[in-house]
Amino acid sequence: MSEEKDLPMKGNEGLHNAVPVSGMYQDWFLDYASYVILERAVPAIEDGLKPVQRRIMHAMKEMDDGRFNKVANIIGQSMQYHPHGDASIGDAIVNLGQKELLIETQGNWGDVRTGDGAAAARYIEARLSKFALEVVFNPQTTEWQLSYDGRKKEPVTLPVKFPLLLAQGVEGIAVGLSTKILPHNFCELIEGSIQILKGKKTNILPDFNTGGYADFSEYNEGLRGGKVKVRAKIEEEDNRTLLIKEIPFGTTTNSLIDSIIKANDKGKIKIKKVVDNTAKDVEIMIQLAPGQSPNMTIDALYAFTDCEVSISPNACVIINDKPVFLKVNQILETNTLQTKDLLNRELEIKKGELLEKLLFSSLEKIFIENRIYRDIEECETWEAVIETIDQGLEPFKPDFYREITRDDIVRLTEIKIKRISKFDTFKADELMRKLNEELEEVNHHLENLTDYAIQYYKNLLSKYGKGRERKTEARTFDTIAASVVAANNAKLYVNRVDGFVGYGLKKDEFVCDCSDLDDIIIFRRDGVCMVTKIQDKGFVGKDIIHVAVFRKGDERMVYNLIYLDGASGRTMIKRFQVLSVTRDREYVLTKGTKGSKVLYFTANANGEAEIITVFLTAGAKARVKVFDFDFKDLEIKGRGAQGNILTKYPVRKIQLKMEGVSTLGGLDIYFDPSVGRLNTDERGDFVGNFLGEDKVLVFFKDGSYELTNFELTNRFDAENLLLIEKYDPESVVSSIYYDGIHKMHYVKRFVIETSTLNKKFNFISDHKQSKLIVVSTEKQPQVKVKFKLEDGVEEKVYDMDMLIDVKGWKSVGNRLSNHKVTGVELVESVKQPEKKKDATDQEKKESGDSGEEDDKEQLGLF
Repeated sequence: MSEEKDLPMKGNEGLHNAVPVSGMYQDWFLDYASYVILERAVPAIEDGLKPVQRRIMHAMKEMDDGRFNKVANIIGQSMQYHPHGDASIGDAIVNLGQKELLIETQGNWGDVRTGDGAAAARYIEARLSKFALEVVFNPQTTEWQLSYDGRKKEPVTLPVKFPLLLAQGVEGIAVGLSTKILPHNFCELIEGSIQILKGKKTNILPDFNTGGYADFSEYNEGLRGGKVKVRAKIEEEDNRTLLIKEIPFGTTTNSLIDSIIKANDKGKIKIKKVVDNTAKDVEIMIQLAPGQSPNMTIDALYAFTDCEVSISPNACVIINDKPVFLKVNQILETNTLQTKDLLNRELEIKKGELLEKLLFSSLEKIFIENRIYRDIEECETWEAVIETIDQGLEPFKPDFYREITRDDIVRLTEIKIKRISKFDTFKADELMRKLNEELEEVNHHLENLTDYAIQYYKNLLSKYGKGRERKTEARTFDTIAASVVAANNAKLYVNRVDGFVGYGLKKDEFVCDCSDLDDIIIFRRDGVCMVTKIQDKGFVGKDIIHVAVFRKGDERMVYNLIYLDGASGRTMIKRFQVLSVTRDREYVLTKGTKGSKVLYFTANANGEAEIITVFLTAGAKARVKVFDFDFKDLEIKGRGAQGNILTKYPVRKIQLKMEGVSTLGGLDIYFDPSVGRLNTDERGDFVGNFLGEDKVLVFFKDGSYELTNFELTNRFDAENLLLIEKYDPESVVSSIYYDGIHKMHYVKRFVIETSTLNKKFNFISDHKQSKLIVVSTEKQPQVKVKFKLEDGVEEKVYDMDMLIDVKGWKSVGNRLSNHKVTGVELVESVKQPEKKKDATDQEKKESGDSGEEDDKEQLGLF
């Protein structure tokens, strides 16, 4: 290089040699992004493996001798194919081993449930599983390529005859691209493949080894934009203790406990202690603070902790060296058809091998039985030997499936004299017969390839399906409003005169306990109401007459209001609801005229209608200056209604005369078994019409019953639930149960004698095999019973009230039959279901009624 070129450039010298940064970025970035996508992060659709996983599997196959190998040695073997260091290989091996499908492990491999890591690679061992050896490898159907240094060969993809990608799941982040395919159930994948081969559609859903519950209603077949909600399995051990038995996928017991402690510290939930008792099975024990509802706490755990998490799938795979987004059902179909193609190729290979064996066995038999080997004794050259053998085989050549080559003849010359001398024609014929049978079987499989593939999958299911049943239970989740289930971690105060509300006014008037997530509703003396978010201290206007926590859509809350209209001087009266509002907007409850003000106001949580006494001024011209009025005579309308005229004369004061009762009637309660919750939205089965003190009676399959209130926050285990209805203290419970101790069916009738709420009472034996078969509270229930007799099966219908008298709830009951009972079924109910009450005018929704006609209606012309 010249001296001038070594000197620094001046001015624009040398700019013609410069490369624009944009050009470098475009080329280098694209190359790097493509490399990361294809060689690191995204799996190939053919075998469902990333390159590092594929190289690990290939290295383990090379090392396989049936014994365990140190993971450190496997890492070293894999580094011949994967040039990215031992750390990435070690992590990938542990990840494969923890999925318990392709690799058998020995030693401490960590725990995905607790988040504990595996021991060092020099301490743990692994070998290929029998499943992997059967479905993953076949050198004859593998496409090979040179390793990175050109010294060895490695597979382009492995010939996997199973939807491995969907079984294991995968997650990877590349440059500008990511993939997240959730793991699916082993058995369901095989059953889905069989359905595809039969020409039917299939719909597979994820299954997680951590168990728990999952809502797949928005799964969207694993495409971008889909969502899976996963919940922990929480059991109520007693009124003060909850047990988490299974955790959501993607969490660990440590991370879950941390999220619970954090929620408790923020006041979202109130717990006393969290203990991790996880050993063989997951168990996190949560002790509740005194006075906390288990049902509300369960909802709060789902709302504020990692007991419920949302997972966003993004199924992306490599097809023909390009990333492609596919539905999981499309991936399953592709893998199924690939398996069928691989089975076809294996059969073709086997067919070719059998034909070659038959060919050579026939050649060998002809060569020995026709003593062609003696004809070559006089040949003086090698070519003469070949020619002589070829001429000896000439008469038989038309019987062979292909032409006889020089290599075939050379192979005949390699037969040893010892083999020729001991040649057994019978054994040769027997061998050829077996080869022909095998060939016929292979041809049959090729002609019926679909049936062969179906049988292949069925064999996999029978050999490896045991113990791989679904662990995650599919459910539809109910929406939990955080503001409803949040623990009361704050106190609401009010300064009525100055117009301030909040949880920071600790020297002012206490209103109620609340949550920092709540909205509050305020009513002022000037006839204005507003809803605002609770804060430390907020100004909402002077002369506050009522403040409370606001529950959106609460149709039971009714406000009774009397106000003076400033323009006309009339006293107006109205009943109304506030169902939905715009936060921080002021709503005028009067006619809005100057000088209007509230004279009387009550908030009634159950629509109560009280009786008031109105005192007119002494100078009023009315003949009667004191009169009573009952609010039940008024319709409940929207907040915008201006009300009815109470009196046109001046009012001195208004006093409460008598507390009222609810005018709304009972609540129609329904039970939705899909989410195990009560509701008033007419979802599920109608339970009954409930008033304040009414209770719900629930019977469970384990032979227990429970009395509870009709709070919509109550939850029930729908799978274990046998009957749910409105509780009637006079009703008689008729039941038939199987006793696990005596191995017999018993019948018993009793009256509920307990009154404790939210506590289960077991009324059958507590043996693990005991179970409640039939239960009814009808007056005359009937059951159909099947018996096994010596000469067959007999079926009878019984009136249960005729089988046994009413006894105590702890009694054993009477034996149902001396014969073996094979079936018990409740005959169609004769009990008339409780009728729903029709909606009344008082149950009308909030409307924009101006109330002009009501203004003209005078209720008290005094």
